[in-house]
Amino acid sequence: MNTLSRDELNRLAEEQAGLCVSIFMPAHRVGPETQQDPIRFRNLLRDAEERLIAEGLRVPDARKLLTPAQKLLADGFFWRHLSDGLAIFLSPNVFRTYRLPLAFQERLVIAPRFYVKPLLPLLCDDGRFYILALSQNAIRLLQGTHFSVSEVRLEHVPANLAEALRDEMPEKELQFRSGAPVGAGQWSTIFYGGGDVSRETKDGILRYCHQIDQGLRELIKERPVPLVLAGVDYLLHIYREASRYPYLIEAEIIGNPDRLSPEDLHARAWEIVQPYFQKQSAGAAARFRQLAGSQRASTYIRTVIPEANRGRVETLFVAAGSELWGTFDPQTSRVAMHPTMQIGDEDLVNLAATRTLLTGGTVYCVAPESMPADAPLAAVFRY
Repeated sequence: MNTLSRDELNRLAEEQAGLCVSIFMPAHRVGPETQQDPIRFRNLLRDAEERLIAEGLRVPDARKLLTPAQKLLADGFFWRHLSDGLAIFLSPNVFRTYRLPLAFQERLVIAPRFYVKPLLPLLCDDGRFYILALSQNAIRLLQGTHFSVSEVRLEHVPANLAEALRDEMPEKELQFRSGAPVGAGQWSTIFYGGGDVSRETKDGILRYCHQIDQGLRELIKERPVPLVLAGVDYLLHIYREASRYPYLIEAEIIGNPDRLSPEDLHARAWEIVQPYFQKQSAGAAARFRQLAGSQRASTYIRTVIPEANRGRVETLFVAAGSELWGTFDPQTSRVAMHPTMQIGDEDLVNLAATRTLLTGGTVYCVAPESMPADAPLAAVFRY
């Protein structure tokens, strides 16, 4: 089972193998419906085989392509540990499975590249944020979206405050409040200080926060992803003094984060960042309306697709559920559109979104009634 991330989405979007199979279906965590999930999946695989053969693949080759997915039908552990939705991608070079907290509509797409548009609500910039949980015992960096949360490893950063300050923090300068057990033989503790903590110890904590901040900025690079801090106010105050990360959210999750699960931290952080994302989306929509009618904005698919391929799209709004089938020739920049899907077609809205993401643009996947224009997509260009 793979973990969905922006890098994973990029790898899927870059795959072009002639025939790429994308499968989406709703799934169930508990209840009698769980018994129907493998049956639904078997039916989708049967349909996929028929479609591959219709596309010109020989029967043995079609079955070989689908073999990794067929093996899942006998994996009882896999079907007992699903989430709300299941996404599977197969090509001659790729086999990826994702259990995701989003109930997909059942869908099978066979096209020259993977159909990743249903994943956009999980990874688009209108809902991606980080949570940095700081305590004496541990540092946790979590990446969240509206629907999901996962832990991210920070490279070249000591695992906790005690390790970082082993040689410079005297034991007598630590003050503790005991909490509930967090593991075998361990108790959650909160470091808090004041006038009794030496200048040297405070400077040591500050240096440690600089290390964390540097590791964080190297990981996130220059993307405008908001960061929410969680911890006791003393540590968070020092971290803010050290941080040069430009998208640090003012509101914080105060308290010992060791007592909170990733899901608890995610729920509290989403309450903090949701207004931020609403403001960002509204600002981007207003900017599109301001530029509409100029060469800096367009809803015309034959204009947006070539510009997205060139990396010129800065911001793209996509109407959830919209599809435009056709082909795109990157050599000539020619876009051909068809009223229904034909052999060799791909969803051009999916293509515009993935090319925008791959070239560093921002994609907002919104309800059709929330689009800034009456169109399935709306783009703002970088220049």
